[in-house]
Amino acid sequence: MICEDIESFAEALPRTGAVAGLDLGTKTIGVAVSDGLRGVASPLTVIRRTKFTADAQALLQIAAERALVGLVLGLPRNMDGSEGPRAQSTRAFARNLERLTPLPITFWDERLSTVAAERALLEGDTSRKRRAEVIDQVAAGYILQGALDRLRFLGAGG
Repeated sequence: MICEDIESFAEALPRTGAVAGLDLGTKTIGVAVSDGLRGVASPLTVIRRTKFTADAQALLQIAAERALVGLVLGLPRNMDGSEGPRAQSTRAFARNLERLTPLPITFWDERLSTVAAERALLEGDTSRKRRAEVIDQVAAGYILQGALDRLRFLGAGG
């Protein structure tokens, strides 16, 4: 079920249970997960994209292993708030994923999440090679943490 806004996503979630945040790129999918009380997002892994079926299978395996109760997809809006081709691609991915899982799916504005992740990794004195390996999962963590903070404000954070 696709929830167009975070409020309807909050209503679709059980009181507790971990959710995942996804940073969908053209070559990779960064994955972050929350704790069961949905307070903290932690970067988890990066999935190398091949085709939708394999990508979805990898995501749903993570969802099953971690007993996830929802998915938050980073929505790459333009700086003026409009949606371009990348946002439409993300929405199409969500529609296709919705056919394979009963988990509620929502979107979170991901503008500047990669910039924030890069800055945090630079401040942590992370090597260029290591930054390239983890940037997508750290960006997914920023996306998920923003959604978790909003859920907590709405009273759905556990």
